[in-house]
Amino acid sequence: MLPMNTDVRRIRIDAPAEDVIRWLERPGAFERLCPPWEKIRTLSPDGSRFMLVRPRRVIGHRYLVERDGEAACHLEDRMECEPPSGALGKAAETSIRRRLERMFAYRYAVLASDLAAHRQFRDRGALRILISGSTGMLGSALIPLLTTGGHRVVRLVRGPIPGAETVPWDPAAGELDAAKIEGFDAFIHLSGEYIADGRWGKGKRERVWNSRVNTTKLLVRAMSQLKKPPKVLVCASGTGFYGEGGTRDLDEDSPPGQSSFFVDMVRAWEAAAQEAATHGVRVVNARIGVVLSPAGGALKSMRPAFRWGAGAVLGTGREATGWLTLDDLVGMMHFAVMCDELRGPVNFAMPQPVTQRELSAAVGRVLHRPVWLRIPNAAIRWIFSPELAEAMSWSQRIIPRRLMAAGYRFRYPNLDEGLRHVLGIGTVGRGSS
Repeated sequence: MLPMNTDVRRIRIDAPAEDVIRWLERPGAFERLCPPWEKIRTLSPDGSRFMLVRPRRVIGHRYLVERDGEAACHLEDRMECEPPSGALGKAAETSIRRRLERMFAYRYAVLASDLAAHRQFRDRGALRILISGSTGMLGSALIPLLTTGGHRVVRLVRGPIPGAETVPWDPAAGELDAAKIEGFDAFIHLSGEYIADGRWGKGKRERVWNSRVNTTKLLVRAMSQLKKPPKVLVCASGTGFYGEGGTRDLDEDSPPGQSSFFVDMVRAWEAAAQEAATHGVRVVNARIGVVLSPAGGALKSMRPAFRWGAGAVLGTGREATGWLTLDDLVGMMHFAVMCDELRGPVNFAMPQPVTQRELSAAVGRVLHRPVWLRIPNAAIRWIFSPELAEAMSWSQRIIPRRLMAAGYRFRYPNLDEGLRHVLGIGTVGRGSS
């Protein structure tokens, strides 16, 4: 019998053993499999030893891959934890084992989805990809997805990042040496100052605009000087393009909303990116909806209040929103790079938009907490800046028609299922919040 401080899981994976081994051995595998709700510090380059930060507990990790015919295999995961000591040791050990069970469930879901995504485009080979905004929530999750697929990722950065392959630029000064971005197959442009940080101080509007529009102009201007431009530019964008949509379905052919800060900015942002098309580059404007992840964005802001039983509905509750999990967002980014059919504006959201009331109710269900408060639009305007408050009050029934037509396989189209995945709740037993 295994000791209490050892957890072993064995699952069957519908992928050749060689594919699974290559995926697990490539850079980024450990980061890709780390749940967003856990604070983890790696203690070895290959992730064979890592530490749960709270409580400080060292975990040893080993895996075994066994062939099951030509198209499948069995993966055995073994995690060994230093046994807790003291009077509370037994309770602590039970808690840690439950956390490891949640980690197992999360990593298997990610591994299966990522393997399927890479298998879909295996004939494309390995690409050399340049990414800006690589240290943000999206970039930090996207890079491991790409590197575990065998792609080489280089970061476009303002300052050096230890251990990473980088290309320098200075967007504020308008400086980017075109010679240093020669030879890439794809550019992914994710730069943009964070917007949801309460009331905007002096100069915030200008910084938000410049960090999106002007950086895109700089990148495309440098791209125009290349002897061999990249085949594709995927540029982050936003559903702010549509403004107030009411009860109408908003797909990529819907017109822009009435003039406002966000509508005007997104239009200028996308126009700057589309200039690359004049140089033969396939351009995808990724209109990203509300991203759900405890690592950042709306869910990170909502979660503390819900955990304390103070969950609230924004606005009237009838406002619609296009949503997606962070795993689907990185999956869509990868798909946009690889799928030649996609070009122009593409809505990055689930096929079924939800209302603010439905979103809050789902978070409450998953966290096992009541939702009994409402934050009216008047309070939102008091808490946030006028530009952000206006955008938060919009109703937008975002429909990703171009992704659906191109055959993207949505990972978590069900809201409750997506929340349980990103929060690690209910995937194994009830879990904890």
